[in-house]
Amino acid sequence: MVAQFRQRLPRRQASTPAIAQAVTLALTCTLPCLPAGAAYAEAAPQANAQSTAKDDIIDYVIVTGSQVELPPDFAGGQVAKGGRVGLFGNLDLMDTPFNSTNFTAEFMRNLQARSVADVVQSDPGVRVARGFGNFQELYVVRGFPVYSDDMSYNGLYGLLPRQYVAAEFLERVEVFRGANSFLNGAAPGGSGVGGSFNLVPKRAPDRALNRVTAGYENSSQGYLAADFARRFGEGEQFGMRANAVRRDGETSVDNQDRELSVLSLGVDYRGEKARFSADLGWQDHLLEAPRPNVTPSTGIPRAPDASKNFAQNWSYSGEKDLFGVARGEYDLNDKTSLWAAIGVRDSEEHNVLSNPTATAEGVTSAYKFENYREDLVTTGEIGLRTQFDTGAVSHRVSVQGAIFDLDSKNAYSFSNFAGFASDLYHPVQVAEPTDIFFAGGVMFSPHTTTRTKTRSVALADTLGFVDDRLLLTLGARYQVLEQHTFNYNTGAENCQATIDQRSVCGFKENTMTPVAGVVVKPTDRISVYANYIEGLVPGSLVPQTIATADGPVQPTNAGTFLDPFKSKQYEIGAKYDSGNFGATLAVFRINRPSSILVDGAMRADGEQRNQGVELSWYGQPLDGLRVLGGITFLDASYQKTQFGSTDGKDVIGVPELQTNIGVEWDIPGVPGLSIDGRWVYTGTQPANAANTWEIPAWNRLDLGARYGFSLGSTELTMRARIDNVTDRDYWSSVGGEPGSSYLVLAAPRTFVLSVSVDF
Repeated sequence: MVAQFRQRLPRRQASTPAIAQAVTLALTCTLPCLPAGAAYAEAAPQANAQSTAKDDIIDYVIVTGSQVELPPDFAGGQVAKGGRVGLFGNLDLMDTPFNSTNFTAEFMRNLQARSVADVVQSDPGVRVARGFGNFQELYVVRGFPVYSDDMSYNGLYGLLPRQYVAAEFLERVEVFRGANSFLNGAAPGGSGVGGSFNLVPKRAPDRALNRVTAGYENSSQGYLAADFARRFGEGEQFGMRANAVRRDGETSVDNQDRELSVLSLGVDYRGEKARFSADLGWQDHLLEAPRPNVTPSTGIPRAPDASKNFAQNWSYSGEKDLFGVARGEYDLNDKTSLWAAIGVRDSEEHNVLSNPTATAEGVTSAYKFENYREDLVTTGEIGLRTQFDTGAVSHRVSVQGAIFDLDSKNAYSFSNFAGFASDLYHPVQVAEPTDIFFAGGVMFSPHTTTRTKTRSVALADTLGFVDDRLLLTLGARYQVLEQHTFNYNTGAENCQATIDQRSVCGFKENTMTPVAGVVVKPTDRISVYANYIEGLVPGSLVPQTIATADGPVQPTNAGTFLDPFKSKQYEIGAKYDSGNFGATLAVFRINRPSSILVDGAMRADGEQRNQGVELSWYGQPLDGLRVLGGITFLDASYQKTQFGSTDGKDVIGVPELQTNIGVEWDIPGVPGLSIDGRWVYTGTQPANAANTWEIPAWNRLDLGARYGFSLGSTELTMRARIDNVTDRDYWSSVGGEPGSSYLVLAAPRTFVLSVSVDF
């Protein structure tokens, strides 16, 4: 199957070298072209008392609002003191009127995280689901999906692999909770109403790094990684870091094989006036016989044995990505800075899938679905930040312009929908269907089927009163959203006929999204905040007919596109930072509109309301004891639906309660030995709009240990972990794609062992 996959996915020769040349040019030209007068600035070290001598200790120049320099780690090293807040750059958590958690590389390494999903599973406000029909990791924040397509990489959308992002690429995983269209611009994939993710690439630490890690995951998954870094130049202002990763073998799910190859290179420059970073990444990910989603048909079937696999042996999911991003800023003076960033991704995916529909008794029916996709993304931004005073009031003004362009080529085919029968508990293997019942496009040579463009300009001012004890943020972003679709077979643009016979081809919409936020800091340890901010989703196409109790009806605005849907978020909260322990309490409400038929026309008059309370905590309250966790209460309901059919019902896939409790303890008297535990609880989840089906609540216990010691000048760290210690069988999520009810079976008990050698 691997050889077959390699043969079916020859690398394209046109666009990939262009990316490599562009990034190479950025790495070789931009650094020497920085102003000759830029000098290295001394930085304050932020070493974690629990770190071993050669852990990644990165020194930071603290620049409020910097687009390149990162905030330091918080006590305990599991999270950072702040992170990226859109066009405002990197800010301290206590100075922002929003709620976020920023996971560090040290936390990811000690967790032995394989992907972003392993990291954010530690966030009480986030749950992991799956994209519809494929094996895309999908994240649910405040009850709304965040597609992996809509994560940003070093502040730019659309650059990361769509389905799976290896943790070894990353210095930070920054989780922002809440609507964010003003801060980041509209997410090009149409998600992000409840939150966003920014992934920060690795940087060279101040100390030379030579690390090799070998590991094993049951049943027979092998792991090998290399991580090397150096700093150069007078004052070591230039840095370079390279990573290589290979995973291969059967996972803890029977007969499910994973192959993962990762290469990354990052360079950076940190000077007195100029700061710069550039990153190039390549990922090749293949899953053979991946266990699929299950769509219930007559009720929720009992969860099968989590170690068993009901996938067809001929199914697989493959993805190859080459991506790069460069970001730099320059201080015109001590008050004003300019920044710019540019990024490109070139990727291709090939999937052969068979996702079953199951009865309540576990009897399944499935057919073969095959698709091929090529994406080319180009994106960038430019901005200016300046500070000044008007009397006793300080101002921090940010201006930003951003662009995004996606050219997506797709082809697909289905076998006969009559399909073949099997069973969740006693799977039946069948020969791969060879018939093509329904198809679109030419496999491996597709036409462009979607072209998405966004453009935006944003302006904001953070006003400081009473020596910046009171911060008021006001701003607005003007956004242009444009999308065109094309016929799979001919490549011609798809156009819709309106009821008055006009032809509408694609949509181009513009809108304004505001923000207002306030932070009050009565003491150095407490800040109280509130915000109003909007989310933005492209308007939907009005269909030609709508099914009603009286038969099909043609809307009077059939064939047109509705204006962009604007969700509205209201949030208040408080934050506490003692230096060693931190906590955040937030209360929020998000109203998201949807389209329903009103007086014969489709209007954005439908509404989903998600409201809740979030409490999170983190830090090192006692020497040798680190904590990370929280609790989220959610009330997500449909408020206005078509014909009122599900008004007041709970939203599919959104639990009322989510809890995480994580503890890490350094064993007294045994230097270098630490143990940790993580308990995750998720309440019952509705599995259909009428709320007549649901999946049971579930909880999971994960345990880990690590031991670091020295052999001469060589340092070793041994890590062991057991996820799902009790080996529970349960459905972990419902849907992810709005309105869908497919189920995802949780992973079984999984053992992970590794040893890292620093030399």
